[in-house]
Amino acid sequence: MEAFRYEALDGGGRTRSGLLQADSPRQARARLRSQGLYPERVDRVRSRERARQFWSRGIPAAELSLLTRQLATLLASGLTMEHALGALIEEVSAPRTREVLGGVKSEVTAGLSLAAALGIYGRHFPDYYRALVRGGEESGALPSVLQHLADYLDARQALHQKTSLALLYPALVTFVAICVVTGLLVYVVPQIVQVFQQSRQHLPLLTRSLIAVSDFLRAAGAYLVAAGVGAGFAARIALRREHVRRRWHAFVLRLPWLGPVVRGLNTSRFASTLAILVGGGVPLLAALGHGANAMSNLAMQGGIKAAVERVREGETLARALAATRIFPPLMLHLVGSGEASGKLEPMLERAAQLETQTLERRLAVLLTLLEPVMILVMGAVVLVIVMAILLPIMEINQLVR
Repeated sequence: MEAFRYEALDGGGRTRSGLLQADSPRQARARLRSQGLYPERVDRVRSRERARQFWSRGIPAAELSLLTRQLATLLASGLTMEHALGALIEEVSAPRTREVLGGVKSEVTAGLSLAAALGIYGRHFPDYYRALVRGGEESGALPSVLQHLADYLDARQALHQKTSLALLYPALVTFVAICVVTGLLVYVVPQIVQVFQQSRQHLPLLTRSLIAVSDFLRAAGAYLVAAGVGAGFAARIALRREHVRRRWHAFVLRLPWLGPVVRGLNTSRFASTLAILVGGGVPLLAALGHGANAMSNLAMQGGIKAAVERVREGETLARALAATRIFPPLMLHLVGSGEASGKLEPMLERAAQLETQTLERRLAVLLTLLEPVMILVMGAVVLVIVMAILLPIMEINQLVR
């Protein structure tokens, strides 16, 4: 199928636009007529536009949260999915978002489920988002699931903003320090070296090493930048393969500082997703499958899928999760308590809250230690450069005396 952009009139004479999937322009017009629309223009999406969609960063998180909350409110008030999506399209002001929502509405009107329609625009709707929507549709509690999903998106966005603001200062310090060191090595050191070479004195080892580094950067700096960019693209292409990405994710979990952060983030996401789905009436096995899809780490996803098989064979959820050895003991105890008392949903929500709090504290400690370490490292580098320049000057002064 190909993508087509259309402009059409509805029964009330209002102009509608959006995207739809069809095998040919004729089929696209037929689908529009079957939806009660009178097509005025149907154009095939060109390769340049597809490239623009590929590189698009998607709907912003704050806007996605607001759209989710509005859709939940409209569906809870009794509107059909098509009418609710139409109301959102009229409410949204961003052209790109209106285009995406128009395409989703077209697919829903053509008979697809909301989750399947969102899957066509997967760059704008993450995997966990579509998993929760699919679970809500299967359970018949889509408005409630969407409301909880909006709350989850708000909490996730708040944590992301807090982390981004905390990382801003270290990133700025690192960038400035790298620029200063590079400027010293590429522009300042060579000019000072000329003075030392004219004096024909024997240079200290530290100074000779600095001159060698400076010459190397001046000669191979462009090649190093090109090699870095090429390595980045090669890594991105390699990570598209599932087995490579799975090994990389397993390696990340074993890292001393980053591993606990990634584990905590995925644990919080899994517990929140499972709580929303269980509260929406989704069967436990299906909820576990959707919860695994909501996790970004493939190694942890594999553990959840193994736990699903254990639960299917009759084992309790707490024991099945404990067998994966990827979740903290506190969460396992809360899950076991929820199963025993019949209050699994609130216990999962509590586990998600505790894991989020632990993650925030871990990030705060990490960032608190990161700033002084970066300042010390950059200060030591600058000190080495300054000492390498000053040592020959001090030797010249001693010879003059």
